[in-house]
Amino acid sequence: MNATQKFAVACPVRSVCDHHAKVFAKIGRLQGHYLGTRRGAQGIPEALSRRFPIVGLISYAGAKAMPLKGESVKVACFPLFDWWVKRQLPEGTAVFSSYGYTVECFKKARQTGGMTLLDGGNSHPANFWRVVTEEHQRWNVDVAPYPKTWNERGLRSVELTDWVFSPSSYVTNSFIERGFPAERVLSLPYPIDLTHFSPDPPANIPKSPLKVVCTGGVSLRKGFPYLLEAMRLIRKERDAVLMLTEGVHESMLRLIHQYPDVPIDWAPRLSHDKLGQRLKEAHVFALLSLEDGFALTAAEAMACGVPVVLTPNTGFSDFVVPGKNGEIVPIRDPQSAADAIIRCYELKTSGQAFVDTDLKSSLSFETFERKLMTHLEIIDKLGPRAI
Repeated sequence: MNATQKFAVACPVRSVCDHHAKVFAKIGRLQGHYLGTRRGAQGIPEALSRRFPIVGLISYAGAKAMPLKGESVKVACFPLFDWWVKRQLPEGTAVFSSYGYTVECFKKARQTGGMTLLDGGNSHPANFWRVVTEEHQRWNVDVAPYPKTWNERGLRSVELTDWVFSPSSYVTNSFIERGFPAERVLSLPYPIDLTHFSPDPPANIPKSPLKVVCTGGVSLRKGFPYLLEAMRLIRKERDAVLMLTEGVHESMLRLIHQYPDVPIDWAPRLSHDKLGQRLKEAHVFALLSLEDGFALTAAEAMACGVPVVLTPNTGFSDFVVPGKNGEIVPIRDPQSAADAIIRCYELKTSGQAFVDTDLKSSLSFETFERKLMTHLEIIDKLGPRAI
C-alpha cells in the first residue's frame, strides 16, 4: 500500500474529525478538509480548507423555521454535501468521514484505489437504532432516535468502510458483534481539553444533601428515567438533590414531570470555567446512558475529582476503576445505580476518591496524535478490506 496516499476529511459540521485532519495536515497527507461551514478549523492550512457554507446556512435556517424538523433538514443536506465533495475528490484519495455524510465519496474512493476511514463517534448504526428505538417504545414515546434516512446512509457508509476509529470499547464491540473485522476497528479515544477541569481549588460541599450532577442532555437515550428513579430510591433514606443542565429532549418532556418528588437544581449551559466549578459542587456524577460513544461530560467530572457512575454503554466507562474513581452499573437498573451513587458519595466524603493525575495526559492531543500515527502504519500496510 502507498504510505503517501492522502486523506480527504469530509464532515458538513465542525466535529471531532477536525482532530484527525490536523494530524493528516501535520504529516503532509491531508488532501483537503471539507466543511459545510463558513469558517475552517484551527490548525488547518487555508490552502487545504474547502468550505461549502450553503449547507450550514440551509441547516441553520431549517432549525430556526422548524425547530422540531431541524435535524431532518440537516440530514436532507447530506447528499448535497456529498456531491460537492465528490466533484473535487481526486481519484485514489482516501476519505475520512463519519456516519452517512459521504456515501458517494466512499464509493468513489473504493472504485479508484483509495481507502475509506470512518469516525465511530457512536455505536454501529444498527445498534444505535435498535437500542434507542427499544427505549422509546418502552416509554411509549413516538419519536425516532434520529431521522431514518440518516440511519440508512450510516448503514451504507459502514458497508463501504475499510477502517473504523473507535473512541471506546462500547463502540468497538458494537461493530465486532455485527461482523465487522475486529482487526480493522482501531481504538482512538478523542482528545479533550481539560484545562478548566481540576480538583483544585476544592469546593467546600456540605455532606447533606447528597448532590448528584449530570451535565449531559436530558433524554431517554441518556437513561434519565433510571437516574430519576435512582434518586427517588436514595431519597427514601436521605436528602438528595439532582443537578441538571437546562434543555430537555422531546423524548423526556412528559416523563420528567412524573418525578415531582425529586428536587432538581437546574443550570443553564455554562462556559468551561463555570462548568468546572459546578461539577466540583457535587458529590457524584451519574450518567446512565443506553447509548453513548464517548461521554465528554464524564471526563470533565473525573478530571475535577468527582467520582462517576456510568453504564457499560457510556463510552467513557473504559476509564472507570470501580471503587476508586467511580462505579459501572448495568443499564436500566435504578437500584444498582442508587447503590453505586451512595458508594461513590461515601468515597467522596471520606476523602478517598482517587484522582487520576494522568487523565489530562491520556486525553491530550499529543497522545491522540501518537496513537493515530501508529494506526496509520497499520492502515498503510494492510490497505482496504475485501468487500
